[in-house]
Amino acid sequence: MREEQAVVAEFVHAHGLETDGWVRFLDLVSELGELSKELLKVSDYGKLPLTATDAMKDELGDCMFSLLCLCGVLELDAKDALDGALAKYERRIAQYGEAGQRDAAPESR
Repeated sequence: MREEQAVVAEFVHAHGLETDGWVRFLDLVSELGELSKELLKVSDYGKLPLTATDAMKDELGDCMFSLLCLCGVLELDAKDALDGALAKYERRIAQYGEAGQRDAAPESR
C-alpha cells in the first residue's frame, strides 16, 4: 500500500492537485456518497442483491484515491493505519468474539 500511496502523491504533485486536509476529507465523503448512490441504484434500494458493476469499481477507485490523498496530506502512512486497524480487530475478536466496537461501560439508563 505504501507504493500506491506514493503513486497517488506523485500524481497529485505532478498535476498540481495539492490542497488542504479538510478539502481532502470532504472529497472523500463526497466520493463515498457517489459509491453509496451506485450501490443503492444497483440494488434498487435494497430490493435486489448487490452485484459488482464497472461503475462500482470506478467509484471505489475514486474513494481509494481520495483516502490515500487524505493520508498524504495528514502525513500518515496508510499501511500503518490499516495494520493498526487489523490488530485492533484481532484484539476485539480475541476478547469479545467479534470485531465491532463495544462501549466501555454503559451510562446510567
